[in-house]
Amino acid sequence: MKRTPLDTMNCSIARTLDIVGEWWTLLIVRDVFMGIRRFEQIREDLGISKKVLTDRLNTLVERGILKKVPVERGFEEYRLTKKGIALHDVLVAVRQWGDEWEAPNGAPIELVHECGHVTHARLVCDCCGEEVTAHSVKPQPGPGAKKKTSSRR
Repeated sequence: MKRTPLDTMNCSIARTLDIVGEWWTLLIVRDVFMGIRRFEQIREDLGISKKVLTDRLNTLVERGILKKVPVERGFEEYRLTKKGIALHDVLVAVRQWGDEWEAPNGAPIELVHECGHVTHARLVCDCCGEEVTAHSVKPQPGPGAKKKTSSRR
């Protein structure tokens, strides 16, 4: 079943979901972050069909999130591009939400910072350093917002 493309909507969330919204896509990116980079390794780890994996990998390469890198004896690995690495924070946020709301036995994975401690990501204001929450921000039109046209002349 073909889904409706979201890449023409004037919404950054919709355009992002057009690329990473398929449920296997972020799991593939997660695997590559964790060092699982070869087609068969990813397929085995996820239990995904070759057809679906091929389709998702091709999309991730076409959209500049992954690149193919030749390795020994004609094998290829998938590596994250700068655009792919930028999905790290998204994966951390999704993982943290899942740990809190969907992991009854506790977090399956913990993130250990280079300082040696388990850490949790926080969203902070880049100007004042205060934590950003759903109650401390309000959306307003940005530079890419559609301009409203007046019906008055």
